[in-house]
Amino acid sequence: MPPYSRCLSRAGHASRARHRGVVLPIVLLMSAMMLATSAVWFETSLAATRAAANVRDYLQAFHAADSALTLCARSVVAAGAHADASAATQPASGEPVQWKLEAAFDAGAITPVAQWPGSFRAPQCLTEAWRLATRADARAYLLTSRGFGRTSDSQVWLQMELVIDGETIEHHWRRVVAKPF
Repeated sequence: MPPYSRCLSRAGHASRARHRGVVLPIVLLMSAMMLATSAVWFETSLAATRAAANVRDYLQAFHAADSALTLCARSVVAAGAHADASAATQPASGEPVQWKLEAAFDAGAITPVAQWPGSFRAPQCLTEAWRLATRADARAYLLTSRGFGRTSDSQVWLQMELVIDGETIEHHWRRVVAKPF
């Protein structure tokens, strides 16, 4: 072996000896970074899945409540067209509040559909008549509905003020922000 090649071999051997312990920490650092990144991605995907499930529950409850409200409004309008105004019971003056009381809501609420697919319970609707101070000839109703998601905690409450004045029917929709009881 020529002296020049021996010199290169010794230099390469010395260089390898100096860098021998550096590779393991670099590999461990890169593995830890990849593990941390995958753990963050996993947590992010779990949070996204929970958020999607919550939105699904809310939308299911909203559509159940909205459908119950629509069906109740139709039945009130249909009953109002055939009802005799003198035979009707005297409605309360001021806005009705029975929908805020759990016992009164449960006692007076109807279920316009027997079951709602994927919901904890069927949607409910409560109809309360009331007298408008500014329009004595008009009949007014406060319709309150609640729909459920997959659990009893996922509820949506909707209301509609329905005013029937002769041949004119007015719908005033509103959403109840929090469940009243």
